[in-house]
Amino acid sequence: MSRTGSILARSGLVALLLFGLQGCIWIDDTSDLRSFVADRSSRPVGQIPPLPEFTPYEAFVYEGSSLRNPFRAMVPEVAEAPEVISEVFPDPDRIPEYLEQYAVDNLHMVGTITSPVNADDFFALVRDPLGEVHRVQVGDYLGLDNGEVVSLTERRIELSEIVSNGRGGWMKRPRTITLPETD
Repeated sequence: MSRTGSILARSGLVALLLFGLQGCIWIDDTSDLRSFVADRSSRPVGQIPPLPEFTPYEAFVYEGSSLRNPFRAMVPEVAEAPEVISEVFPDPDRIPEYLEQYAVDNLHMVGTITSPVNADDFFALVRDPLGEVHRVQVGDYLGLDNGEVVSLTERRIELSEIVSNGRGGWMKRPRTITLPETD
């Protein structure tokens, strides 16, 4: 190697070292770093608890020829048709009224009115969940369970609902909507 090549190699090496050290910064005050390391070193060192010991899985070989079928009932089931005793059932041909789309718990009685023409025409006023007030009379239907209005007073609406009895039949259930007390 010639003298010029040697000078170029040394110059390149020095340039490379200077370029590599360009991002390094020397800090004289490292007291915050030393206090952090001292704080971490003074804390107690915990131990990791040992893994729990697991019992080995014992395989069971099912031999169908010597044991009963687990997918069959031990006592044979007797299918019985549900006995419908009651002759109560909802009318499937009746067109539902507007207030039958709301649960009875969401309907509130807000008052009563009588007809100015005929005093025997007595109506209850019922507010639906949308805040609209509707006129209800005996024979109208309310609620989700075919609730027919059977009587009206100034303070209450008496309904007769038709609900499932849980055995394939239907039964009537009384229900009441009362006018809230005002102070």
